[in-house]
Amino acid sequence: MDFLEENIKSLEEKIEKAALSSGRKREDITLVAVTKGVEPERIGKAIDSGIKIIAENRIQEAKEKFKLIPKDVEKHLVGHLQTNKVKKALELFSLIQSLDSLHLALELSRRAKEKGKEALVLIEVNTSDELSKYGVKPDEVLDFVEEVSKLENIRIKGLMTIGLFSDDLEKVRPCFVKLRDIFQSLMSLKKENVEMEYLSMGMSSDFELAIEEGSNMIRIGTAIFGPRN
Repeated sequence: MDFLEENIKSLEEKIEKAALSSGRKREDITLVAVTKGVEPERIGKAIDSGIKIIAENRIQEAKEKFKLIPKDVEKHLVGHLQTNKVKKALELFSLIQSLDSLHLALELSRRAKEKGKEALVLIEVNTSDELSKYGVKPDEVLDFVEEVSKLENIRIKGLMTIGLFSDDLEKVRPCFVKLRDIFQSLMSLKKENVEMEYLSMGMSSDFELAIEEGSNMIRIGTAIFGPRN
């Protein structure tokens, strides 16, 4: 068993343990492997070891690498999306996890309509109040969802956040609690193009805590591929 296989096996065991401790099953948690900075050959090995969804942060990097990645693996965008890259993003990714402005939503709607397809998105919420992060403010999410739900060819599939950057997990926890509460409050919203299916929170340093607080989608890079530049 090589390095990647060992990492994925260890990660799977931790996910299962965290899921069970929160009253759920391993299959209730969707694992997304973040492949930023990882060469296609290693991504291919990870796919061979059971990874079914990969994610990239940047359009240009994804564009080059995806030519060498199996077409049947699901691909998500987890990085900030500029409006001038929307057309290409819709070609490359099945889910955009970083919708953070009405301006971007309008462009996604327009481009998706041109292509005759539906843009599937998660709304990124800035739960840590860090100025360095993108995302809709927590108290503006409901109004934002209402506005986006009026647009054609765009479907909201859930919420995403990046926890506070801290080694103290108890300082990170409120970010996940906040997003879970928003997620739950939106579950009863009856809009044709809004489905609160995915609560995407938790990365390599905090995914067990995120699962404990209700996450059903985690985005893991370092714990699979090791540190990258």
